[in-house]
Amino acid sequence: MRFAAIADIHGNHLALEAVLADIRAQRVEEIVNLGDFFSGPLEAGRTADLLMPLGLTSVRGNHDRYLIEQDPAAMHASDAAAHRQLTPPHLDWLRGLPFDIVYRGEVYLCHATPKDDNLYWMESVSPEGFVFLKPIEAIEALAEGIDLPLILCGHSHITRAVRLSDGRLIVNPGSVGCPAYDDELPYYHKVEAGHPLASYAILETTAGGWTWQFRTVAYDHMAMSALAAERGRADWASALAMGWVR
Repeated sequence: MRFAAIADIHGNHLALEAVLADIRAQRVEEIVNLGDFFSGPLEAGRTADLLMPLGLTSVRGNHDRYLIEQDPAAMHASDAAAHRQLTPPHLDWLRGLPFDIVYRGEVYLCHATPKDDNLYWMESVSPEGFVFLKPIEAIEALAEGIDLPLILCGHSHITRAVRLSDGRLIVNPGSVGCPAYDDELPYYHKVEAGHPLASYAILETTAGGWTWQFRTVAYDHMAMSALAAERGRADWASALAMGWVR
């Protein structure tokens, strides 16, 4: 089996177009999508129109949930900006997506963790705002009961692979459309790729088990940075231009 995993597009249709082109160039025919498709000050509607006809195996992320559960007047800025662009069919599509799913009988997919769509699986945040790899025991505790060889998650936007002590593999493909952000919870912190490229992963079975390849793809990130700036989001403009929040 060989397929691509994408996550955290966040309304960046240009990044998505570039990643889809690269996946085709790698002759990969199947793609799974790990959520957070639209939230952000970019092009949620255009992203939805590009993504939905593909019929990808997809799970719903925390920001996707906010778009269908929260009152638009109560949404944070990125979700509210996306919600204004989405049509009833777009929102109905989100409502029909599962929290998690098993792909082809051997790959577990979720956005963040099996029980919480707003918790980093492989990272912790210190009170000082440092983001670091959790101890393997903590990572394994969240994987309890998932008797599958490959586990995929997104949410943190950090490309990472961890092999558990029993041989299972957990992979986060990184973010297609949002290379840096800041967040208030559980403590104020920043996640920064340090580059503006779009990220995804290719997963493949071999005689030795599952392997992964992280790929980064160039696209017109400055066009999206300019759009974010035009819409009053200096944080997004910086993230898209440089991969740092300034």
